[in-house]
Amino acid sequence: MATLTEAPPPLSPTAPETGPPRRRGRWTPYWLLLPGLLWLLVFFALPMVYQASTSVQTGSLEEGYKVTWHFATYWDALGDYWPQFLRSVLYAAAATILCLVLGYPLAYLIAFRAGRWRNLIMVLVIAPFFTSFLIRTLAWKTILSDGGPVVGALDTLHVLDVTSWLGWTSGDRVLATPLAVVCGLTYNFLPFMILPLYTSLERIDGRLHEAAGDLYARPVTVFRKVTFPLSMPGVVSGTLLTFIPASGDYVNAELLGSTDTRMIGNVIQTQFLRVLDYPTAAALSFLLMAAILFLVTFYIRRSGTEDLV
Repeated sequence: MATLTEAPPPLSPTAPETGPPRRRGRWTPYWLLLPGLLWLLVFFALPMVYQASTSVQTGSLEEGYKVTWHFATYWDALGDYWPQFLRSVLYAAAATILCLVLGYPLAYLIAFRAGRWRNLIMVLVIAPFFTSFLIRTLAWKTILSDGGPVVGALDTLHVLDVTSWLGWTSGDRVLATPLAVVCGLTYNFLPFMILPLYTSLERIDGRLHEAAGDLYARPVTVFRKVTFPLSMPGVVSGTLLTFIPASGDYVNAELLGSTDTRMIGNVIQTQFLRVLDYPTAAALSFLLMAAILFLVTFYIRRSGTEDLV
């Protein structure tokens, strides 16, 4: 009876009903992105729009230019300067292939064999960035000068005979030839190939190589089946970082080449600064950008990888 008449324990006070928790800092990421977006808008998007409007204008510098939607400028520019477009693609492709052939072994050495010398070799790779792009190119003008040791060695080894037959040099002269331009492009953009390759190779788990060795795979097979496929993101990134700026470069063709080795970048510079034909120069710029976008898109789709370093 005492149990039945005992008062129940007091209930705990009920917590006041509240709404869903308020998400604090929801707009913080957008505020952090705002400076970068404004920078891209002011210094990239607006100039692109201005150049697009310039490419469809007609007139002269004295009379002024007006937007008349003259799209024939694109066809005229492509018809007049298609050799320079083709030459730019060929030179950039040749420099990219040379950078890959030279950069992959060095990146492999740094990633797997350098040991305590890794930091020193990395400093040597990026050492060209410590000087001006112009100075580096002028140095190659001295290296490839007529009668210099490099030209003499190539002539002794009969390399110039082969390159002259291919049309890359002229007799015993290397300067003012396609070979000189490609050498300058290769040297100036080689670090852009080595660094992504090294980053991609360094991420490969060394136990995969050991497992392949335990399965009696030869070193060549290990490289073909394991190392190279896993380094494809670095290969794709390095080739893009090399090909894109090399195709639009004009400094190497200007200092190391001649009128017969002019690239599309030299034509755009001339149209902007000397001829003062702004619509043609803007149209050439957009044609170059469209060609690069097409080639890059096709290359990425064919490479079979979307994981870029």
